[in-house]
Amino acid sequence: MDTIALILSIIGSLNWGLVGIFQFDLVAWIFGGQDAILSRIVYTLVGLAGLWCITLLFRKGQRIEGE
Repeated sequence: MDTIALILSIIGSLNWGLVGIFQFDLVAWIFGGQDAILSRIVYTLVGLAGLWCITLLFRKGQRIEGE
């Protein structure tokens, strides 16, 4: 779960970087606009992944199962 959350967070951060630098929303471009259902699903998954990654801050130094 941690790996998936990190990958989605990286995708989200790259997308926001493109928005900030070039005013280009890659997710919206790929999935048909910001209001498209697929774009909204991706935005929601990225947001949930970001929330999950907050837990990584509190687990620093602890052994994570599966690693």
